Amino acid sequence: EVQLVESGGGLVQAGGSLRLSCAASGFTFDDHAIGWFRQAPGKEREAISCISTSDDTTFYADSGKGRFTISVDNAKNTAYLEMNSLKPEDTAVYYCAADPDFVRCYSGMGVAYWGQGTQVTVSS
Repeated sequence: EVQLVESGGGLVQAGGSLRLSCAASGFTFDDHAIGWFRQAPGKEREAISCISTSDDTTFYADSGKGRFTISVDNAKNTAYLEMNSLKPEDTAVYYCAADPDFVRCYSGMGVAYWGQGTQVTVSS
């Protein structure tokens, strides 16, 4: 059974930091790209970042460039999203996703696997 389990969300003040984790199981981790997405209330889901576990190629959406850093630990089958200088507009449910195709990973279209999400709330 494929599982992507996010953790690390919570309530933080503006300007603060959080580190999200995504623990993966049930598929070959280093054959997949891992992505982070978010969805705020009343808004569409948007891609934040994606990383290829085979060569560390990364993609960042404009919303996270310079503030967010994606990484993976292949030995632990875990991906991370380090988020700094958080803003109230970063408040959303953050989802981890995995797909064998890097383009599908950052596009969010037809992604193979999704986690259940973790809530991030940034207070002003």
